[in-house]
Amino acid sequence: MKKLHLAISTDKINESIQDYSVRLGCAPCSYIPNEYALWRTEHLNLSIRQDSTCKPGELRHLGWEDPSVQEFAKDTDINGIIWERFTAEQQAEEINELWPQANYHPK
Repeated sequence: MKKLHLAISTDKINESIQDYSVRLGCAPCSYIPNEYALWRTEHLNLSIRQDSTCKPGELRHLGWEDPSVQEFAKDTDINGIIWERFTAEQQAEEINELWPQANYHPK
C-alpha cells in the first residue's frame, strides 16, 4: 500500500519531534539529533528537517512511499511542488548516505 510522504522544514527540531510524536501516536523511527526525524505510520510517511534553504514550517516536498517502485523518482508538479516516489528501502539508503551514523533500516 502506498503511503503519502510529507517533508517539512523546521528550526525547532526537538519541539517538533515532541509535537508530531503526540499527533501521530508514536516516536520517530529514525532520528538524527538536531537535524532530522522520520515517522512511518500505517498511512503516512512524515519527515522533518532543519533546512536553512526553507522557512520553518514550509513544505520541503511531497511524495509517495510505494513498495512497487523500481527506482527513486522525482518530478515537479504544475505548482512547482517536488514529488518523490520511493520504497522504504530507498528512503533508508538516502538517510544512511546523508547520515551514516543513523544506520536506519525500515521494518
